[in-house]
Amino acid sequence: MRRYGKNTDEDDIRQRPNRKGNRPRTNIRPKHEEAVEGMVLTVDRGRLTCLVEDRVVMAIKARELGRKAAVVGDRVAIIGDLSGDKDTLARIVRIEPRTSVLRRTADDDDPYERVVVANADQLAIVTALADPEPRPRLIDRCLVAAYDGGLDPLLVLTKSDLAPPDELLEMYGDLGVPYVVTSREELENGTAVERVRKQLDGKITAFVGHSGVGKTTLVNALVSLERRRSTGIVNAVTGRGRHTTTSARAIPLPDDSGWVVDTPGVRSFGLHHVDPSRVIKAFPDLEPGTANCPRACSHDEPDCALDAWVAEGHADPARLYSLRRLLSTRERKEGD
Repeated sequence: MRRYGKNTDEDDIRQRPNRKGNRPRTNIRPKHEEAVEGMVLTVDRGRLTCLVEDRVVMAIKARELGRKAAVVGDRVAIIGDLSGDKDTLARIVRIEPRTSVLRRTADDDDPYERVVVANADQLAIVTALADPEPRPRLIDRCLVAAYDGGLDPLLVLTKSDLAPPDELLEMYGDLGVPYVVTSREELENGTAVERVRKQLDGKITAFVGHSGVGKTTLVNALVSLERRRSTGIVNAVTGRGRHTTTSARAIPLPDDSGWVVDTPGVRSFGLHHVDPSRVIKAFPDLEPGTANCPRACSHDEPDCALDAWVAEGHADPARLYSLRRLLSTRERKEGD
């Protein structure tokens, strides 16, 4: 073993030959200016199906992206084989900035957040009026996630032939959330489809709801025949649906009138990541009243300035009640 004295110089240092003949590593990354923009349609075990112009291209994530994960709806920069031919594989080298993000955690005390959909304009919260019974707390949580992520909510109530929608609509009337009520018969004859489609025109809409509410059935009615997905039935014993959609998928609407993103059925919607200051922005009539709130105000405490704001007649008390009901969903389970 060679030993060096205290006064070594560069000539004394032995360098190992680079047998592979490759270039030394560098922190300077290529800009990939030749990359083409695409949209992620679905993600399956590390393979991302992307739409590049009018072609469907299979791609993988480049190593330089590290832990950054692309999700359905992401706009990405892609290089490599973009022909879309069978057995070809391109590479995603950049994820463009997102305009909106729908996120959830497994539970309220779980710090790991999962991005469900990126760049969606609207969140369609699909709820059955019966079979299975509606779960208002889950609706509240989805509304909070929509407001927090920058998506406009849309309430879609299915199976109105089994139960009337009046009670549920009254519960959310003060929020001013647009809604569509559908029945099985209307889905079959197409009248409900047209009403829903008007709400989706020109937008990217993510559909979310727990299993068995008819979410995928509605999506299938909206899209062309060759793009439809399998559906299931509600378990007669548990009253819960069976998961038939296992991954999120973006599907174009006919005549390029928009996109729908069908997501797997959820049984919980954790809100560990939610910042109340972002939710309040969905209440423009209440937001100015927070100017005198104490720092880090939860908007549901004795010193909250919103109470005085409403008492002075600047906003409807029902709106403040609705805001606080939504913000309190982090302390309540969906089944409460």
